Amino acid sequence: MRAAVVPEPGAEFELVERDVPEPDPGEVRVAVEACGICRSDEFVVEGGYPGVDYPRVPGHEIAGRVDAVGADVDPWEPGERVGAGWHGGHCFTCEPCRRGQFLQCENAEITGLTFDGGYAEYATVPAEALAAIPDGLDAVDAAPLLCAGITTYNALRNSDARAGDLVAVVGVGGLGHLAVQYAHAAGYETVAISRTPEKEALARDLGADHFVNAAESDPAARLSELGGASVVLTTAPASDAIESVVGGLGIDGSVIVAGIPGEPVSVDAQHLVGTRGAVEGWGSGHARDSQDTLEFSALRDIAPEIETFALDDVAAAYDRMADNEARFRVVLEP
Repeated sequence: MRAAVVPEPGAEFELVERDVPEPDPGEVRVAVEACGICRSDEFVVEGGYPGVDYPRVPGHEIAGRVDAVGADVDPWEPGERVGAGWHGGHCFTCEPCRRGQFLQCENAEITGLTFDGGYAEYATVPAEALAAIPDGLDAVDAAPLLCAGITTYNALRNSDARAGDLVAVVGVGGLGHLAVQYAHAAGYETVAISRTPEKEALARDLGADHFVNAAESDPAARLSELGGASVVLTTAPASDAIESVVGGLGIDGSVIVAGIPGEPVSVDAQHLVGTRGAVEGWGSGHARDSQDTLEFSALRDIAPEIETFALDDVAAAYDRMADNEARFRVVLEP
């Protein structure tokens, strides 16, 4: 098979030929039809994440078909459509696992970091890390939903917001353009907040009821005018963007951080006390959460806006993501 390998941190991609891997007893071999490129792939390309051995094949947004199963695998059969996301498996025995908190597993695997990922024609994945892909979703659309999709969908559905509540999304990019669609489909009064006024038409097409140009107006004041937000999901990885919306929370409202900034976030504690508000974080989810995301997306015709590249063009595809030029997710088709 062909694979795009990072030989060491900071090095260029190398396209290599390898033997097709054999699945271990608890693993499934996936024939990769599509693999999204995510900003978190920088952990492999640039280094700095503990536990990454090199050379490494990145990629944690894998969509494909079961090609072979390990000796101990019962739930999956060759030919089934499956996907694998960031959460690459768990130990089942640590305290979080015993409580069903698989994403917090103390010995969790990460697809494309602790084992080779989807920038390749085949990948072996622990069986518990796989989600079934509905027939109504193309592989190239399913792949980004296994990261950007699950992160935003799971954050919103685990919030306290109810249909009709005011829910805002900060950023209309790789995560945000999906979050707006999920918020609209869930029945929320949806607000898109962006510093790029040219994105207003897109945001409204995706389902936003309101658009706030944060470059010209105070988003917190605008949210307050609308009655105060039950949830503000921040997808833009900027501290000032997160800080700018805390004042727009309504009673018992929450700012949920999905885009992680590189610097600390300062908040107005007095406003949080006055509204019983909160600033919290949300990760992605485990395989069942991924499957829920895919099924809901197929049910409500929610899909990412993507640009596709062949595996030969992996360097150009990765740079397109890293330079923030993609609209909005980049997908390899090995």
